Amino acid sequence: MNFKKLVTDKKMKIALDVDGVLADVIKSWLNYSNTIRPKISKDDITDWNFWKKFQINRYDFYAELSSCWKNWDSIPPTEENLSTVTKNLSKIGQVDIVTARERSTDSFVKNWLNHHNISYDNYVSVIDGPMKADLDYDVFIDDSPLNALKILQHNKKIILYSQPWNKHISENRIHRISNLSEAVEKIKLN
Repeated sequence: MNFKKLVTDKKMKIALDVDGVLADVIKSWLNYSNTIRPKISKDDITDWNFWKKFQINRYDFYAELSSCWKNWDSIPPTEENLSTVTKNLSKIGQVDIVTARERSTDSFVKNWLNHHNISYDNYVSVIDGPMKADLDYDVFIDDSPLNALKILQHNKKIILYSQPWNKHISENRIHRISNLSEAVEKIKLN
């Protein structure tokens, strides 16, 4: 058996997050929240647990966020050309959607992914974000500072998609990007 062929045939496994990386669901949540609470802008969300700062019940926030997915076709993408960028990622390796959410929203998320022609191989849903670190992937693309730190604790590679709620993370092993096409270049270099 040719060892070199085995090594080159091994496909890189990439875990790609949805909320905050592909789908800008926080915009949809803000549209709803701003009708029932004092106005909050996306730039005001400077912490992962921002609801504490605004005295929003954690369970209310997550229920409202999940509810936004019922209107999946109104959730904007985080950036233009996600279809092209995810196709480019797929040329590098196996791209799996790895997301933390209530199972009841999975079908809405899959509809959104299909509607936006997002290329991916598998859809993996976990109960809690930091559980992603236990999964077998070579690189994770995520926006959660909690997930990023947990992934680093497992000595895995993390590419952090910049959002206002993760700007305070400055760990030097985190590769930060401001758009998904930068992830393609970073992965190609490694």
